[in-house]
Amino acid sequence: MNLPSDPPLHEALSLAMTPSTEAAPPASPDPEADPALRWQALIAQVGRELAEPLTAALERVTTLNTTGRIDRQGLRALRDEIDRARQAGLLCQQMARLASGRIRQSHERVHLTNTLQSVLAYRARELHAHGIRLTQALRPAEVRLDASMLFALLNALVDWWIPTTVGAVDLQVTMRNWPERARLVCRIQHQPSDQPTTADMDGLTERLSTLHWHLLEETARTLGLIVERQIDGVHATVSIEFPTTVTATFEEVMHAQDAHDFVDSVNSKPLAGSHVLVVASRRDVRVQVRESLKAMGLVLDFVHSVNEAQAFCQEGLPHAIVFESALRGTRLEHLFDGIRREVPEFVFIELLDEGRTFEIAAVSHTGMARVGRDAIATSLPSALVYELTRVM
Repeated sequence: MNLPSDPPLHEALSLAMTPSTEAAPPASPDPEADPALRWQALIAQVGRELAEPLTAALERVTTLNTTGRIDRQGLRALRDEIDRARQAGLLCQQMARLASGRIRQSHERVHLTNTLQSVLAYRARELHAHGIRLTQALRPAEVRLDASMLFALLNALVDWWIPTTVGAVDLQVTMRNWPERARLVCRIQHQPSDQPTTADMDGLTERLSTLHWHLLEETARTLGLIVERQIDGVHATVSIEFPTTVTATFEEVMHAQDAHDFVDSVNSKPLAGSHVLVVASRRDVRVQVRESLKAMGLVLDFVHSVNEAQAFCQEGLPHAIVFESALRGTRLEHLFDGIRREVPEFVFIELLDEGRTFEIAAVSHTGMARVGRDAIATSLPSALVYELTRVM
């Protein structure tokens, strides 16, 4: 969705830096009604999120230059501060790309609820590390929009709530009766209930309006979604409404109950946004896998060795791992054991060196799905659909 009413970024900067000649500005300007004000607020936020970590990093560098010493804790803090500034820069690049109006979108039928559950499963370790409790009431709903951008939108929502939530996050997918539209409602607790609530609502709104929030807004605007946010002293509630909700007919509902064909499942992209790690040392195998899965809307990452796979999984688990049979060994088995202690039903798919074998995990003697090299193009998508839908 283009943004024809928004001025270019350089115009917004000029407006932000030019003193006003009006005698009395409006008492309550609405950023949504005035795109220039929205860009000014965003630029101010960028300044804050860049200045804070870079100022702290500069102080550490000055101390290091003066004393010639820095301990491990200080070095880790310096790295974190530089990384925060880097992340702010990357978020700005993403928002500039969205605001350019040149995003190419493929409008397809996507299962909103399944995609949300995939994102939550992908971020489960991170949420647990921050002590965030989730409650969910998710009604099945399908929408018609770009699958990869929906995945990005939901990740931006999680990125926004992780640093601001102190307790529970309540998620609901509901359906408006008229017009019939799916609605995702997220309610977070940003203040401990046993502490006095703040009277400075402007300051609270500013604290919750991070770059991740602005990225969520820009992504939703590009997708044509309706976003509303309400903030009180303890909670913040975000509602995202999907005008392009798919209304299922009776025949479609009956067909969905009876259909189990792998090919139909692949074509409807039920796994869009799911994250798959491919561990393959040979370039031709990586190319085969990429070509076979390119129409499924998956998030694919490729590594060349077991060591790279271990480092990747330490940062966060994908939904499935596809690996080359030639890499099997003690280190790979150790990685498998560690993952399955954490996620017993985790999906592994082994790519055999040759043949047209296709075995699902339930019948394979290894307990993992197996696909022969000559069957990658035809059977690997089916294997992923079967194994992932089995455990999700």
